[in-house]
Amino acid sequence: MTLDEILSKGSGGWRGPAVAALIAFLAGLPGLMAMPPLDRDESRFAQATAQMLESRDFVVIQFQDAPRFKKPVGIHWLQAASVSTFSSPEAREIWAYRIPSLLGAMLAAAACVWGAAAFFNARTALVAGALLGASFLLSTEAFIAKTDAMLAGVTTLAMAALARLYSARNGGPAAGSAAVWLFWTCIALATLIKGPVGPMVALLAIVALIVADRRAGWLGQMRWWWGLMIVLVVVGPWAGAVTVATDGTFWSQAVGSDLAPKLAGGQETHGAPFGYHTLLTPILAFPMTLLLPAAVVGAWRWRQEPGVRFAMAWLVPTWIVFELLPTKLPHYTLPTYGALAWLAARALAEPIGRVSRWMGAALCAMAGLALAGGVVYLLSLYGDPGDLWAATLTAGLLAGAGLAGAGLFIRKAPVAATAAALTLGVLGHGALAAGLAPRLEPLWLSARLERAMGDNRLLPRQGVAEAPVAVAGFAEPSLVFALGTATELYGPDEAARAVVENRPAIVEDREEAAFRTALKARGGRAEEVAKIEGLNYSKGDPMTLRVYVAPDMDARETP
Repeated sequence: MTLDEILSKGSGGWRGPAVAALIAFLAGLPGLMAMPPLDRDESRFAQATAQMLESRDFVVIQFQDAPRFKKPVGIHWLQAASVSTFSSPEAREIWAYRIPSLLGAMLAAAACVWGAAAFFNARTALVAGALLGASFLLSTEAFIAKTDAMLAGVTTLAMAALARLYSARNGGPAAGSAAVWLFWTCIALATLIKGPVGPMVALLAIVALIVADRRAGWLGQMRWWWGLMIVLVVVGPWAGAVTVATDGTFWSQAVGSDLAPKLAGGQETHGAPFGYHTLLTPILAFPMTLLLPAAVVGAWRWRQEPGVRFAMAWLVPTWIVFELLPTKLPHYTLPTYGALAWLAARALAEPIGRVSRWMGAALCAMAGLALAGGVVYLLSLYGDPGDLWAATLTAGLLAGAGLAGAGLFIRKAPVAATAAALTLGVLGHGALAAGLAPRLEPLWLSARLERAMGDNRLLPRQGVAEAPVAVAGFAEPSLVFALGTATELYGPDEAARAVVENRPAIVEDREEAAFRTALKARGGRAEEVAKIEGLNYSKGDPMTLRVYVAPDMDARETP
C-alpha cells in the first residue's frame, strides 16, 4: 500500500480527527510521563491547583499564602478534576496535572482536521491536523501543566466551528445549529481559561473576513444574544464569586498588574522586537517548517478560496497583534497554528514550485540541525558520559527529520518528505523530552532535593519527619510543589530555627554563613544529610544546596 493510499484510507469521516489526535498524543505523552516539574509557570499552576484541592476553595487562586490573580480559574478546575481522578494532591505527581494539557493538544489537532474538512478534501484535512499535532511548540505545551495547550484546543475548536458556518455560506457542506452552540461554548471556555485571548482570535478573524468579503450576511446565523448568554452562564458564576471573595482585587491585579504591563512594555524581561514570533516559527513549527514557504506562496495564490481566506483571516491579524505586543513569549501565537497548518496542508495538495521547494528544504534542514546542535550544547553543559547515548539518539532523530525531509523534498517527493520529517520529528521530540532532558541532572535541583529527602525519610508527606521544611536561598515554585504548601521560604534564621525545632532545613551555600551564625545563636547544631549541586536555570545561577537536620533527629529511623 502506497503512502497516498494510507492517507486516503486514514482520513475519511471520524478517522481523520482521531488519527491527528493520536499523533498529538504520541508527541506529548513521553514528556508528560518523564519530565520533572518545570520552573516557574508549570509549578506555580500545579501548586495552586494542589492548594485548591487541599483547601476546597475553588474560587480564589493562591500560591502558598499569596493570591495568584493573573489568569482565570478554568485550567485549575481541569487540573483538579484530573488529579482527583488519577492521583491525589498529597502525592505531588506532576503527570496528573499535565493531563488537561495533553487533552488540549489532542483536541487542537482533531479540531484542525474537522474545520479543514469543511473546505478541503479529507486527505488535506488530515495532513493539517497531523502537522499541528506534531509541531514542536504544541507537543511541548502538551506536557506542561499550564493554560496554553488547552487554550489552543478550545480556540482551534471554536475556529473550526466558525469555519463550518462560513463554509456553509460559501458553497461548502451544511452546518447545523450545533456549530453555533459549539462556537460559543468554546469561546466561553477559552475565556475561563485565559481571559480575552480566545475571543480576540475569533473577533479579529470575523472582522478580517468582513473586510475581505465586503459582506457580513453569514454572521446572521451566529445567534449573538444567545451566544453571549452562554459566555455569561459559563464565566459569570466564578467571576461573580471571585469578585465578592476578593473585594474586586482579582480584577484590579489581573488587569492592572498582569495584562496592562504586557501591553505597555516587556513584562518580566520578556520584551522582544517586532518579528520575534516570525523568526522563531521555523523552530517552533518544526517539522511543518518544510512547507512554510509553499504555504506563504499558496496563501497569496489561492486567496480567493474560502478555506484559504478563512485561514488567513484567522492567522494574520492575531499574528500581527502578538508581534506588536511589547511582551513576547514563544507560545503566544499557538492559537493561530491551526491556520498555519491549513495553509501548509493546502500547499502540499498542489505541485510545489522550485523556489518554494528549495527554501522549504533549506529551512527544514537548518531547523533540524539547529535543534540537534541545541541537544549537543545541552549535553556539553549539563550532561555526563552516561548521557551520550540519549543525546546521540535525540540529535540524530532531530537532524534526520530535517535532512531526510529536505532531501526528499528536493527530489520532488513532498508527501514522503512530510511523512519522514513528521515521523522522525515526533520520535526526536519524544527522545528529547523522555530520554535526554530528564537525565541532565544539574537542571533539576528541586527533583533531586525531593529524591534525596525521600531517601532520608524527610519529606513531609512521608509522615515521619516534623514539618514544614525551611529553605534558605532557593525559592523556586517547583520546590514548594515537591515539599508541600507549608514549605517555609524565609531565610537563614528560619532555617536555623527549623533545625532547632527538629525539622529539616535546606540551605544554599550563599546563606551558609548566616545560617551557621543563626544556629549558633540559638544553641543548635546541624548535621548535613545531603548535598545537591546544579543550576537554577530560571535565574542562570549555579547553586549548592545542603539538607540539614539536628544531630539527634530520629525522623529517618523506620517506625
